[in-house]
Amino acid sequence: MTSTKRIEESLRESIISRPDMILDDKDLMQALISANERAMGGNIVDLRGIAMERLETRLDRLEDTHRSVIAAAYENLAGTNQIHRAVLRMLDPLEFEPFLRDLGGEVAQILRVDRIRLVLETAQDGNDTVVDRLGEVLTVAAPGFADRFVSEGRSAPVRPVTLRQVERGDPRIYGEDGSWIRSEACLKLDFGPGRLPGLLVLGSEDPHQFTPQQGTDLLAFFGGVFERAMRRWLG
Repeated sequence: MTSTKRIEESLRESIISRPDMILDDKDLMQALISANERAMGGNIVDLRGIAMERLETRLDRLEDTHRSVIAAAYENLAGTNQIHRAVLRMLDPLEFEPFLRDLGGEVAQILRVDRIRLVLETAQDGNDTVVDRLGEVLTVAAPGFADRFVSEGRSAPVRPVTLRQVERGDPRIYGEDGSWIRSEACLKLDFGPGRLPGLLVLGSEDPHQFTPQQGTDLLAFFGGVFERAMRRWLG
């Protein structure tokens, strides 16, 4: 009798300490509900009600997850369509200068960014008339500038796309407009063997438009298309 009592107390303590074991066990809950229906008396706990409340809570969580997944899918679809429209517009011009002017105009509007800047690294000194004419979207820099700008002087490898929030935009990129830039996307550009890299920077006054937590697949695709278009002009 003493041994049986100890086993019963041990089981009781285990149930009290971890009641979720019973509520999570479908077969055990079914057995308890059946026993509840057969039992008589005023001290019976409404286990069916407890189970229903737990199921309702789980259903609410599933519905919230379902809504979040649908919202994310719509957002991803909208982002994909936006990038596709920007790419098609970017490929329309047949000459280099209109190509770059559209980059800072209609392409920027489609992407809903406030500024787009293209940085080309070069070892040559002196003024360039093309750079002078396209100064609102194009700038040149010394070799190594792209990596230093994106890494902010750190020795970490530079990723193809870097998203970050900034206190203000770098004047070397944005000029006076940098005072109201609060987030940016930096797309490192590879123009092929024998050519120095470049950098495409998308700036926004919205501090939440580009953050490190966001995905970069669509911008990586956009950067890849831009690289190939630039290789055509540089060639």
